[in-house]
Amino acid sequence: MSPTNGHANDPAIGSVNAVRQFAPAASDTNIPTVLTANAAKIKELIASLEIPFHPSVIEWRVTNTSKGGSPRGQVMPYADQRAYTDRLNALFTPAGWTRRYAVHTSANFERSKDQRLVAKVLVTCELTIFGIGSHSATGEEFADDENAGTSAEAQAFKRACACFGLGRYLYYFTGTWVDLDERRRPKSVPKLADWATPEGWRQGLRPNAEVASRLSQQTTAGNNGNGDGRDSGERANDRGASLVREIEQMERSVGKRMYRGLLKTVARVWNAKDIRDPAIQQKVLAHMQAAERGFRRLDAALDRVGPESLTQIRRSLKLQSIDRVDNLQTLHEIVLALEAAAQGKVVNH
Repeated sequence: MSPTNGHANDPAIGSVNAVRQFAPAASDTNIPTVLTANAAKIKELIASLEIPFHPSVIEWRVTNTSKGGSPRGQVMPYADQRAYTDRLNALFTPAGWTRRYAVHTSANFERSKDQRLVAKVLVTCELTIFGIGSHSATGEEFADDENAGTSAEAQAFKRACACFGLGRYLYYFTGTWVDLDERRRPKSVPKLADWATPEGWRQGLRPNAEVASRLSQQTTAGNNGNGDGRDSGERANDRGASLVREIEQMERSVGKRMYRGLLKTVARVWNAKDIRDPAIQQKVLAHMQAAERGFRRLDAALDRVGPESLTQIRRSLKLQSIDRVDNLQTLHEIVLALEAAAQGKVVNH
């Protein structure tokens, strides 16, 4: 049976230099299976969560179909929620994490794909990894679907996992058009890009959000089938809303000052909901993730050198507090200075 998990090494994301500054240092090739309170170990575990699933567990879903001529469909990759639980179990053991669901029904009716007014089932999943933290996310499905509860539950769980980095890479796919058989199933599926495999990820390959967005627009505009756009539009809206939620949830990880600073400098907005361009959404999220990695590196270095070194560095940069850092460049300078101090401490010993 093919493995579902890879190993972590240099998980940077995006092509912007400021984002690359906080690619975690290379770890050893053994995925840890026991969670400890050590900041460096937690960083390693988080990096292991970000690794793509093994291609053998990836499935493809038709999200949009063409009109007239030979049937064609736009396919997107996804992983069953069992792949997510397998990764969590491998890293933290079944006793190292838990999830809790809350089920609701929307008070308002919405139009389904066949234009009927139908209520929706809403499921919220709170995922907790002991020793690291909790994230929650929501899934939804039309109530007239006999599998509505199951679908909304799986969606909520996987979105909560993405907040920790697990399965997040799947958001970078933009859809590929393929031929369909008489039952509207793909006759063939695309080959995964190298960055979407554990091996490529370990080599440092990463998706480029801005290029991916442009390719998506070109693919949709240039397909011969002229899809009706409803499914793709709905999926684009759903993906955009999901990205906004991810960005908003990063405030807890990076702090209010850094969160607001990145929104202002990268997207020129004060509220994540005001970002309409998918490419900008991806770019902001990449910067937020880089800041999160930077703060993890800062904490790891601080554990080795103590608060006195940080105080000296803050004074040299005329900073009253780390909480007032609002950009990646300053954070990068602090981290490098702390890591240099930690290295000097090791040499002196």
